[in-house]
Amino acid sequence: MTELLIGLVATPLTGALVTMLLPRFATSVAIAAGVLTTVAAGTLLYGVGTRGALGYDIGGWTAGLGIALRADGLSALLLMMNALVMLAASVYASAYFSKTAERARFWPLWLLLWTALNALLLSGDLFNLYVTLELLGLSAVALASLGNKTAAVQAALRYLLVGLLGSMLFLAGVSLIYAGYGTLDMASLAHVAQAGPIVWPALALMTVGLLLKTALFPLHFWLPPAHASAPAPVSAVLSALVVKASFYLVLRLWLDVFAEAVTPAAASLLGVLGAGAVLWGSWRALRAERLKLLAAYSTVAQLGYLFLFFPLLQALPPGSARDLAVGGLIILALTHGFAKAGLFLAIGIIQQRSGHDTIRELDGTAQRLPATTFAIALGGVALIGLPPSGTFLGKWHLLVAAFTTGQWWWVVVAVIGSLLAAAYIFRVLGHAFGHRAYPNQPVAIAREEWPALLLGVTAAVLMGLAGAPLWRLLEGGA
Repeated sequence: MTELLIGLVATPLTGALVTMLLPRFATSVAIAAGVLTTVAAGTLLYGVGTRGALGYDIGGWTAGLGIALRADGLSALLLMMNALVMLAASVYASAYFSKTAERARFWPLWLLLWTALNALLLSGDLFNLYVTLELLGLSAVALASLGNKTAAVQAALRYLLVGLLGSMLFLAGVSLIYAGYGTLDMASLAHVAQAGPIVWPALALMTVGLLLKTALFPLHFWLPPAHASAPAPVSAVLSALVVKASFYLVLRLWLDVFAEAVTPAAASLLGVLGAGAVLWGSWRALRAERLKLLAAYSTVAQLGYLFLFFPLLQALPPGSARDLAVGGLIILALTHGFAKAGLFLAIGIIQQRSGHDTIRELDGTAQRLPATTFAIALGGVALIGLPPSGTFLGKWHLLVAAFTTGQWWWVVVAVIGSLLAAAYIFRVLGHAFGHRAYPNQPVAIAREEWPALLLGVTAAVLMGLAGAPLWRLLEGGA
């Protein structure tokens, strides 16, 4: 079973090398590598659920000397989400990129991004996290620049500079930890790290670096132009997975590795920034004139909900109430990944078929592209938080935790954010169901529409129904 940890990194990496050497067969090789990686992720998820956390020390070197790979319930769930979203976006990209030259540039970078995502989620020490963060950032920037427009290149350069600054801050924090404790193994640090003059500045540096990469308000300035200018499949994984990877690291550092050093004031600061993200991102999404900009600002807002949990988790004592809040946080993050990926893929279809993504000019889209419009509606159900979506479960436990701890003001933020989300989703659907008539339109679902539909169904329905098994997996694989 532990060989799967190697396979999840080696399979997409091998696929990247083969697609670079054999560009004529790049699409077939990439899809095959994606299927194998998804099977491996599913098998690992089952193994963690039945056996508990798994680990593997590459080359037999013990932790602290070699590269340690670790998988628990949280990382296994995120690996599975990565695999499903990346596979769906890969199928979509096989139709999106029609020119051989475009495919030759896209597929090696795409599989390299997948490699970096898997390696980051499996890394067991802080330095390997830094290496995978760099690899993830560079491949994401290269993919974002494939839009081949001046705006795309400028946005990618801004993304690159912000990513490098974030990585430097993270590395500075890692250096302080190594100087103070002589180890970077996260399992070891969780037992020995204490609140004090070493951990506090190190954690602050690493957190600020990761918040830059996560695009938490007010550090979000680079995200909307980068995601809105990138090709549709790239925008999907940037919003659904890449920013989620840096959030995962914040979660690990604050709730696991350096939990003893986290103060209520620091947790409340993250909550305030999250509230700002929810309100500002939702308002800008409501005011957006383009679909992709709307989806990008929606990402800023939806990430804010995740940070609202930090002051609540800090106030909750260990026990069932805290475990439920953590489960709600994870389900909210997973559901957002599926919903936002499906939304961006659907927007890409509209952009290709109509030649634009201007919201005011969407009249008749529901008649011309009913399946695509339905995919947008499904994503909207998840983003708003309507039942039976996983977002409904996540927000419900956010509200329960807020009332349990007496921090009712986070409820106000969540309610306003949900109302704004409903407003911008219904604004899009209102224009899509406009009065322009398109008689005798075909109703067959095109190949590129299936990935958006399946991701939308997963977010709006399946994640809510799978709540109980996901909670059991998080408990058993902790």
